[in-house]
Amino acid sequence: MALDPQTQGLLEAMQAQGMKSFEQMSVSEARDAAMAFRGLQAEPAAVAAVHDRTIPGADGELPIRIFVPGGEGPLPVLTYFHGGGWVIGNLEVADKPCRALAAASGAIVVATQYRMAPETKFPGAVDDCYAALQWVAANAAEFGGDPSRLGVIGDSAGANLAAVVALKARDEGGPRIRAQVLTYPVTDATSDLPSRRENAEGYLLTAGSMDWFWRHYLREPGDGKNPYASPLLAADHSGLPPALVLTMEFDPLRDEGEAYAEKLKAAGVPVTLQRYDGLIHGTYWMTAAIERSGELYRAIAEFVRSELAVQ
Repeated sequence: MALDPQTQGLLEAMQAQGMKSFEQMSVSEARDAAMAFRGLQAEPAAVAAVHDRTIPGADGELPIRIFVPGGEGPLPVLTYFHGGGWVIGNLEVADKPCRALAAASGAIVVATQYRMAPETKFPGAVDDCYAALQWVAANAAEFGGDPSRLGVIGDSAGANLAAVVALKARDEGGPRIRAQVLTYPVTDATSDLPSRRENAEGYLLTAGSMDWFWRHYLREPGDGKNPYASPLLAADHSGLPPALVLTMEFDPLRDEGEAYAEKLKAAGVPVTLQRYDGLIHGTYWMTAAIERSGELYRAIAEFVRSELAVQ
């Protein structure tokens, strides 16, 4: 299928402005570029309350931001991990998408600022995100949440972390997760599936950028075979929570996301897989620039309301 017209126009504008791909930037430049994505986001959706606080992490305190929608509680809680290749992105870039997610789904969203690479290598982000889930499970009632209705959610590297947190919670007998939402997830550091080649250049996220992100994240190349870095490579996918997996047609990560959905299905996990033709990696963040981004939020809201029994 052809590129979505708005997406094509956005890519052409970025090219005309001379925007470099991430692997051509320093870490500082890449982080500044990620902050610029806020200009592509719609005005924030109305929520009842937003709270900033810090919680105990795996190695020091973690900032979190809690988005509480309207509605009578206790409400389900989604622990959200932002994308950005484990290197870029933060709570400010994620703020408007999290407000939209809370408003659409009727669930409380707890966004976590995990430690970033390259300053903190694998598995630091995993440990932080798991600590955040444990804190949410233990403290949900404090902010109107229901600890019996927990989900994890993320986009890109954040979806990798959500999938890995679900694996870790199963492996360690941790909090029960009732839903996982994985938007264009990174699932395999060793991937050489067709979409990595077909969509290697020209669609915002490049194959070279993914290699750059992985180099910053992993302590050593062999870590890429660890299932807590590459959840597709886990030996056992049974007993994981029902999953919604969203992939984009023009995304180097498309095939590894779909391969993960198939692995989950083969292990008996209920899975909803949706590919969005004509769209690219990053659509979830670009709510003003790409109108069809609303399709993702509607799909997520429907899944969350179903799996977590939102009234």
